[in-house]
Formats: sequence, structure tokens, C-alpha cells
Amino acid sequence: MPLLLSEADVRALVAMPDLIAAMDAALTAFSAGAVVQPVRTVLEVGEHKSYFGLMPAFVAATPALGAKLVTVYESNLAKGLPSHLATIILLEPETGALAAIVDGRYITEARTAAVSAVSAKKLAREDSGVLAILGSGVQARSHLEALSHVCKFREVRAWSPNRKNLEMFQTETGVFAAESAGAAVRDADVIVLATASPKPVLFSEWVSPGAHVISVGACRPTQQEMDPALIARARLFVDSRAAALKESGDVIPFGADHIVAELGEAAAHRESNEEITIFKSLGLAVEDVAAAHLTMTRAKQSGRGLNI
Repeated sequence: MPLLLSEADVRALVAMPDLIAAMDAALTAFSAGAVVQPVRTVLEVGEHKSYFGLMPAFVAATPALGAKLVTVYESNLAKGLPSHLATIILLEPETGALAAIVDGRYITEARTAAVSAVSAKKLAREDSGVLAILGSGVQARSHLEALSHVCKFREVRAWSPNRKNLEMFQTETGVFAAESAGAAVRDADVIVLATASPKPVLFSEWVSPGAHVISVGACRPTQQEMDPALIARARLFVDSRAAALKESGDVIPFGADHIVAELGEAAAHRESNEEITIFKSLGLAVEDVAAAHLTMTRAKQSGRGLNI
């Protein structure tokens, strides 16, 4: 019988350090060509620039087969609902039969930050002590948790155009609420862009040599969240070349030659303490399928979830 796993089940079964390790392995398999996965299909829905995405993947080594159905409705925030909602379907690789239905909202939130933590392990300076986060929502919180598992920060700054949300983020986590984006990121060692802005929020003159920038927003060809001058002076890494060159408005203008490596490749490492590195994260189906499969495996071991 298929297994139904709720968000509460996922949270109980998979801790962030386990998810970071699983994402590292998934990215390595993807870049080694051991994953069958097309670039996601995205449909625009309605008049408010909402999106519906289909993200299938097959990992033979696991084996794991499945797909994530994800929606992005920024209008949901005014209704008190998450802007990103998702469901992950797992199938039996041997027969194609339904194996599990897994809530994907939290997996999307957590695996995105876990992948960013993998990038910080590989690309941030070992002595990184100051973290700056532009954003104050779900991804800001998730990144604070994930990055704290791979870096020892002595200071965390945050900025958001929504002052109320920023103050709430400060109260809940103890981060320092900066007065401006520039004030937050100046001299920071790791910079996270977790905004919904379609226009650049980070500019080259603010970023110090040696910084590592993690960009998880601006996932459409018409959107950018980084100053092109910053991208031009930095070493650029992506989760998927194919996806970045089709989906990222930050990457497309620079072309394939400006991409140093995928995060899962051996070439994904820092060469000096002075260089600026950028990781452009778009999110891959293999990440979702790997996270859901890990959740399903642990659910079966513990007897958690609902058989349907």
C-alpha cells in the first residue's frame, strides 16, 4: 500500500545534518550523469504571475523514482498561506506503482537550505565568521539553521524591505536587523539572497573580496537578484548548467563559459581567499526525490505515516 507522509512526518524523520549529507550525494550523482532528469516544466497560471512546476527524476543507484508538483503563488501571502506549496510522488522503480505521497512544502524549504550549506562547505572560506541574509521569510530561517551546521558564525545580520517581518525574524532568532541591504552585507563572509525580488538587491561595490554569495531567488529568465557587475567579477557555480542557462536571468546573459562548475563536480572548490564565489541555486528534482526517498525509508523503519 502507498504511504502518505505529512509535513509533520517529514520534520520528525529527517534532521538538517542528514539532509545536507543527502543533498551532497544527490548533487554528486547528478553531475556524474547518474540521474535521469529533464529541466523542469513550468506553466504560468492566471493573471498574477503564479507558477506550476513539474519536476521528475530517476536515480538508478538508490533506486528512487518520482516527481515533485510545486506551485508558487506570491498572492498566497496576503491570505496567510505559504507562497510555495508542493507534493512529491514516489513510484516503485521496478513496477511504476505508487509508493508514497510526501508533503513537499517543508522538503522544498529545507533541501534548498541544505544545498546552500553544501555550497558553503565547498566554496566559503574556512574562517567565515559573518553571515548576511537578505530576506526575512521561510528561506531566511531555513538558511540560518542549515548554514550554522557548516560554518561557525560569530555575527549574523539580516535585512528585509518588510520591516515588520524583519523585526519578527530578529526576535525569533537573535539576528541583527540592519537598516539597509548594503549595511547588512558589507564585509560579510557569506551572503544569502532569499528574496522574492525580480530586480537586483545585491550590488558589486558592497561585496568584499573573499565573500561567498548564495542566490536562491530569481528563478525565471526575466528575473535577476544580483548586479551583473558582481557576477562578472566572481567565480560562478550552479546546481545545473542546463537549468541555469534556461531559467536564471542572472546567468543567461553571461552564457555557459562563465560557469566554472556545477556544485556536484570536483571542480567546485575555492582557489583563493580573495576571490568572490557565487552559487546560483535553482533547485533540482533529484534533490526533492532524494529527500522524499530518505523520508519514506525512515518512515517504514519507524512505522510512521499513513498507509492508504
